[in-house]
Amino acid sequence: MIYLHVPFCRSFCTYCGFHSRICSGAESPQVQNFIRSVCAEAAARRAEIAAARAASVHTLYLGGGTPSLLSLDQLAAIIDAVTAACRGDNPPVIPSESLPVIPSEAKESAPVIPSESLPVIPSEAKESAPVIPSEAKESIFEEFTMEVNPDDIVAGGVGYARGLRALGVNRISMGVQSWDDGILRWMNRRHDAAGARRAFAALREAGFDNISLDLIFGLSQLSDAVWAETLRQTVALRPEHISAYQLSVDPDSTLDGLVRAGRYREAPDAAAARQYALLCETLAAAGYVHYEVSNFALPGREAIHNSAYWRRLPYVGLGPAAHSFDGSRRSWNSTAPDWNGPDSAPGGHNSAQNVSSAPDSAPARHNSARNVSSAPDSAPGGSVVDAEAGETPKRWKRHFAGGSETLTAAEAREEAIMLGLRTAAGIPAALLADLSAGIPDAPPVASSSVFALAPAAERLLAEGALVRLPGGRLRIPESRWFVSDDIISSLL
Repeated sequence: MIYLHVPFCRSFCTYCGFHSRICSGAESPQVQNFIRSVCAEAAARRAEIAAARAASVHTLYLGGGTPSLLSLDQLAAIIDAVTAACRGDNPPVIPSESLPVIPSEAKESAPVIPSESLPVIPSEAKESAPVIPSEAKESIFEEFTMEVNPDDIVAGGVGYARGLRALGVNRISMGVQSWDDGILRWMNRRHDAAGARRAFAALREAGFDNISLDLIFGLSQLSDAVWAETLRQTVALRPEHISAYQLSVDPDSTLDGLVRAGRYREAPDAAAARQYALLCETLAAAGYVHYEVSNFALPGREAIHNSAYWRRLPYVGLGPAAHSFDGSRRSWNSTAPDWNGPDSAPGGHNSAQNVSSAPDSAPARHNSARNVSSAPDSAPGGSVVDAEAGETPKRWKRHFAGGSETLTAAEAREEAIMLGLRTAAGIPAALLADLSAGIPDAPPVASSSVFALAPAAERLLAEGALVRLPGGRLRIPESRWFVSDDIISSLL
């Protein structure tokens, strides 16, 4: 499984703490430099990618940032490079001159683009859009997810959405966040509610039958009535998947500054708990399966890629700040500006203290900026054909590798508990065995079926904060998922 981070946004959302940089659009030179750099990285890490595919699920996830900021040609270049790396083929040649792009009319300074200013342009009217036949790409991925912003889909129209399908994308994750225009403006989102509905319709018209919508609750200005209406409108669209996250204050985000300045007060836990309970109740009544703390799906539409994170399967992260995991060792890429070229916009968002640039539930144990390697003298441009040179893996490590750590058996066990108890499947009870005897480097799962649970686990079982499942497993019941962090902490 592969995660690829696209580190560009046209504007920053109020709450966001992911690594990203302001960029006017696909035509920006920094985007061109990034495309060549990440393709070179994929080629340099062919062996690592092949090993991860052999040991994990066959998925590709384009996250960000804003992947939908890229043109179809740029996306095709990335997909070709990643596919070649997966197959062990020689990397495709990317000319050093600029890739063709779809011009963007978006302005960096405009925080919100009203839907009426973004007409859905028929694909035949978009002269600069590349024509990609439906048979152009034969995807090797069981699930290929791409994160999109509604305003990009509305601007590109059905033609852009069809182009994504032709490139092999078979699952869309769209950041709606709210159906209330006032809240969207406060979030500094670039779409309004009407635009999000039009984007969803365009994706459906293009043939996407696996769409996930993101929502946010727990804002101090979000009333229970507005949240109930948000859920009603979401369910009415019948997306295959819904992710709903409680608003958190990420360090160095705009929201963090507002809190420290006394200009925003976080919602009381009781209000967020009510909204989470309404979320669970509403989506259950609509037929959605609550399979992870923040994720709901129609039966059979659970996210394959993110589910693999929670099971601790190996993955490769490409792009700045992306994390990788081989089963015991975790590594992370640098956030060095050389990913984006010498003309990068200054003040990259959270570039010094960013969280993991991976889907929200991917484990991240360290600040991605730790052990950042020294930057090369010039931006890593040039043709990806250079990646065939024997020196390329060393060059990649010197220019882009950020750092790594090897987990001890105790750390692996703790991570398995933290991730597994976020899911409805739970964890093997053996992970909570009483280790008071202090066996050094004990395996994360006991080999014997006869063991005593740790006292904390026994207490939580008695309190109903843990329940037994068939097959010797334990889980946190849905009624306690809102306080799952506290429950998990008491077990570690």
